[in-house]
Amino acid sequence: MDELRRKGIVYLVGAGPGDPKLITVKGLEVLRRADVVVYDRLVDPALLEEAPPWAERVCVAKHPGGHSVPQDQINAILIERARAALVVVRLKGGDPFVFGRGGEECEALQVAGVEFEVVPGVTSAIAVPAYAGVPVTHRRYASAFAVVSGHRGIAASELDWEALARIPTLVILMGLLRLPQITQRLIRAGLHPLTPAAVIADGTTARQRTVQGTLSTVAELAQEAHLQPPATLIVGQVVELRATLEWHERTRPKQCPSFAEKSHAC
Repeated sequence: MDELRRKGIVYLVGAGPGDPKLITVKGLEVLRRADVVVYDRLVDPALLEEAPPWAERVCVAKHPGGHSVPQDQINAILIERARAALVVVRLKGGDPFVFGRGGEECEALQVAGVEFEVVPGVTSAIAVPAYAGVPVTHRRYASAFAVVSGHRGIAASELDWEALARIPTLVILMGLLRLPQITQRLIRAGLHPLTPAAVIADGTTARQRTVQGTLSTVAELAQEAHLQPPATLIVGQVVELRATLEWHERTRPKQCPSFAEKSHAC
């Protein structure tokens, strides 16, 4: 460790899907000895408090519809701080390698000759449905699931929508703003309009909200409920299990602060 610290190192740490208690033991251990924390918009402020008081905190927030800090600049921050012989924690929502651009950051660090380690995190693709009472697999309903990004080019021709429509459970991340296009594309690909579907916003947090319907109605329901990102779409028969397995929204406190009220200033 002394040798790594003398050279500087970057840890890409998955912060988990929202609930700060879902960070891994190793992730928390690394965070508590960081010199610099470079964090995303959706990282819970409670996790930032786990870093040493003297640690530099750098917000590189990415907002829906645009990037506050370009990826090249984020890479440069990581490289610069590590070359200054600092322990840098790149704290990313979910898992760094699941639609988190962690692979790109590792490539940049490798080219720059900077030491790095990846600390996997709990991905929202599994945790958010679980907090809504929806298992992505179930012996009676689903023996497989797929995770798709709804960010930007969701209707891109390179996706095999007909193949996706044959998978028992679909989990689509970052797709709230394109929900009508996504649901219609799946229907055109062969999924029945009455296939159960649900949208979960702010999953695993005290602000979690879920709307449940069918592939043909869930987009309108989400709009009527004024759901905001981050949100997860789940499609498949497993959604029907929510009626009996839902636990988080039923047991949480009724009055919860908004994300804007709780979030760390960026």
